Amino acid sequence: MAYGNASGVNEGIFTRRESRVRSYARNFPVRFVKAEGARLTAQGGELYIDFLAGCASLNYGHNHPALKAALIEYIERNGVAHSLDMETDAKAAFLENFESLVLRPRGLDYVVQFPGPTGANAVEAALKLARKATGRRNVIAFTNGFHGVTLGALSCTGNSHHRGGAGVSLGDVTHVPYDNYYKDGSDTAAQLDRMLSDPSSGVDAPAAIIVETVQGEGGLNAASFDWLRKIEKLARRHEALFIVDDIQAGVGRAGSFFSFESVGLKPDIVTLAKSISGYGLPMALTLIRRDLDLWKPGEHNGTFRGNCHAFVTAAAAIEFFWRDRSFEESIGAKGELVKARFERIAERHSAQIAGVKGRGMMLGLDMRSGARAGAVVKESFARGLVIETSGPHDEIVKCLAPLTIEEGDLVRGLEVLEASVESTIARELKEAA
Repeated sequence: MAYGNASGVNEGIFTRRESRVRSYARNFPVRFVKAEGARLTAQGGELYIDFLAGCASLNYGHNHPALKAALIEYIERNGVAHSLDMETDAKAAFLENFESLVLRPRGLDYVVQFPGPTGANAVEAALKLARKATGRRNVIAFTNGFHGVTLGALSCTGNSHHRGGAGVSLGDVTHVPYDNYYKDGSDTAAQLDRMLSDPSSGVDAPAAIIVETVQGEGGLNAASFDWLRKIEKLARRHEALFIVDDIQAGVGRAGSFFSFESVGLKPDIVTLAKSISGYGLPMALTLIRRDLDLWKPGEHNGTFRGNCHAFVTAAAAIEFFWRDRSFEESIGAKGELVKARFERIAERHSAQIAGVKGRGMMLGLDMRSGARAGAVVKESFARGLVIETSGPHDEIVKCLAPLTIEEGDLVRGLEVLEASVESTIARELKEAA
């Protein structure tokens, strides 16, 4: 079983015809032709362990057999493929499973909006609805937050690289410090409360506060439960809607179906996408507190909000994985395995690695340097592991292995990553000598 191929390159049609905007292909320059579970196969037959998982859109891995069987059966019986927002049996099955196995057991009563196929669509709908419901324009977002790259969502995104692509001003959003932003113990929730309470702070009364409980693209910053509860309370105090963006951290990635469950939060609006379809099929949800469902028919829509193939796999995923607590328990066990291995690596190289970040199966190594993290990613790929970076300087090597990954593949991937870190740091020290 051969892992990796350092010499592979994407040639021909991709470089000739595809836009320069492509990014992941630059770090993983081979042509993939097959995928199963946590394994990718390249055109030359080389195997790669996947610690990227479609940037958390494949929490159940590639081509899970239960989801694949449901989709094949639906297609073979000529089930409706595309339905706008008309009623179909595929949509009904998803909504029934989502209601009975996700919402009701958690004491939640959201109505479900299908805003379009992407997480950015879900965020756009949430922001528009918050402004419609409150009559206010300003939104509070946080440093290092990432909510999408369409203009409304991009206004709430902190990253200057992405914001620089807008070409227009990005207004009606106030960015404030996330938990532990200053690294000195400052209570940034109390600071925000003070600003919103002071009529001379210059911060307009907000329509909403939007937050990720764990900032995926922002560097795996995991907010404390106490801080998150304070943010929810001050949103209520200042009559702003409380929005949790659970697009990357949700659907089990941070340990439970919703990342905020163990915190005890009840957001007014929740955005979901990425792994909600379970199969990498485009699908997004905006979950709305029932009394806030103020939309007029068609006021916010999208042609592909009726992706019935995604409804089929999403319904199957909920039925297969979320009927009881066993899947959630397995996520916890794997998360502890990854965390322990990462902590061992970080302790051994404390001069080069700042520590471990994240929660659940959303964990990373803070390499202190984007160049160092990038070198680890490159070395890992040469050894047969697909893994990426995040953070303001791309300094975090981020593990997003499928939640269903077999223990053997997980251990093998961690061994490759550890060897890649060792090799990178050894080479760096040699060059500096």
